Amino acid sequence: MANQSDRKTLMSFIRTNRKIHKWGSIIAALPLLVVIISGILLLVRKEFAYLQPETKVGLEKIPSISFEQIITQVKTVTQANVNSWQDIDRLDVRPNKGVIKVRTNSQWEIQLDSNTADILQVAYRRSDFIESLHDGTYFQDNANLWLMLPSALILLTLLITGLFLFFYPYYKRR
Repeated sequence: MANQSDRKTLMSFIRTNRKIHKWGSIIAALPLLVVIISGILLLVRKEFAYLQPETKVGLEKIPSISFEQIITQVKTVTQANVNSWQDIDRLDVRPNKGVIKVRTNSQWEIQLDSNTADILQVAYRRSDFIESLHDGTYFQDNANLWLMLPSALILLTLLITGLFLFFYPYYKRR
């Protein structure tokens, strides 16, 4: 009698495990697809200037321009629409290449020679958009916690239930 009860409990567990695996897969499919596709694009972003502009090389390796020179030069780039430091997201200084990348809030990247302040390149930077899709912040600033974290936990559950579904028949035969 106890054996029959154990069998019913086990079958109920297996059925529940399959349901969790099935519905978890459906729930996690879209976020996982976004993460996979955006992750692939991020892996190859430096190979395609369309995604991320190629880094140019300046004249000298030691930066010598001032912040005032940087903002003055960046303001001359009309498509970047920079009027003050509030319009700039970050500066990326590459001493080995002699370049300062100015990334604007409008996703434009202006590369300046770190010695002469000459504009080496102006290009639209799409990789930041792809990165925000990848980590979920495109949808909302805290989406990486309320969307991506639960998706990751569902994926972990799928891994565990999938391993059980895979190995249980082998265990049962033994």
